[in-house]
Amino acid sequence: MNEIWLHRADLAEAAIQQRHASRVWAIPKTNLAVVAWPPTTKEKLFYRWHYWWQAHYLDCLVDAATRVNTKGRKAAIKETITGIRVRNLGKLTKNKYYDDKLWLALAMQRARGLEEKSPKKYQRTLEANIFAGRDEIVGMLPWRTGEHFFNVPTNGPAAILAARSGDVATARALVDWIFDNLIDDNGLVMDGIRMSMNGPEVVKPTHPYCQGVVLGACLEIVLALQGSDQAEAAMPYLSHIRALTQAVAKEMATSAGVIDWRTGDGDGGLFKGILVRYLADLAVRLPEDSEANRATKRLAAKMVMGSANSVWNHRLEVDGLPIFATDWTDDARLPHNYGVGGSSLSDIVRIVRIDERDLSVQLSGWMLLEAAARVSAHG
Repeated sequence: MNEIWLHRADLAEAAIQQRHASRVWAIPKTNLAVVAWPPTTKEKLFYRWHYWWQAHYLDCLVDAATRVNTKGRKAAIKETITGIRVRNLGKLTKNKYYDDKLWLALAMQRARGLEEKSPKKYQRTLEANIFAGRDEIVGMLPWRTGEHFFNVPTNGPAAILAARSGDVATARALVDWIFDNLIDDNGLVMDGIRMSMNGPEVVKPTHPYCQGVVLGACLEIVLALQGSDQAEAAMPYLSHIRALTQAVAKEMATSAGVIDWRTGDGDGGLFKGILVRYLADLAVRLPEDSEANRATKRLAAKMVMGSANSVWNHRLEVDGLPIFATDWTDDARLPHNYGVGGSSLSDIVRIVRIDERDLSVQLSGWMLLEAAARVSAHG
């Protein structure tokens, strides 16, 4: 069965690489993913910059190389990091959005784990720049420079990065704040808190990726604490993992385990893929030292595999390669680029827009199949 999912993950990789991978402005040894397919001329030229989409593209390249680390995959990773630097028109720290920088820092950290000889300087500079932005009063990272909005899509990845870098105290502080302030009545993680003249205002939407990064952060904290003989200190985070996984299964998935949450196109296209990345992490890496943990691992695996089966069964194929649906319980639609970008009639553009055209949607599908390959290999 694992061979089937390895093959499907290969096909997902091939689909993105053949349709989206491109040099940046024809510069040799650079690579980025064009943000839509079929693309417009502006999209081919990377006219609009999607920093965090490319970070997740890099993360998917690392997923594939983690399965089988070929010369071609190593080259793609290296050229993509170069491409991001070139298109960013300066240092990787040149970005007002801390969540964007965090996604890239996580992907680069994983990429370096594949190649010990790779330079650390870009990663170290980026990490230092990120954590220098913590608000002195709140203790959390803002969403953006100069903002007083402290959200989970920033602080969840920050906690993952901190824990993986050995700063478990910072990771715990970030996660504890989230659980103290941002859990709704259904047990799901809300988006964030905006500080205003009238006091803190909770931003209540419960996006799939908020759940994913908090699960991922709790897992890294548990593994770090247990690895340093602090099993008792890890218990609250194990409880968080169990409760949040149950809440995701109840509120965001079908009875068959398919993540059923409308995220559409644009940035939202990445949300479900990020969730299943960290569900797969739970299914593979959560310790099996209790029945409660084993049940949580099984539930996480069920959601990954249930979603993967549904998305694969609902795919389209063009030239033998898959196109994944934005709605993981419904059929994929064939993308096109007419009526996109060239018209001032925004209503008409909106009518003809196909969510499946966006790189973000297709990356989520690729993330999902990589997650399924990983879970199925674990058994």
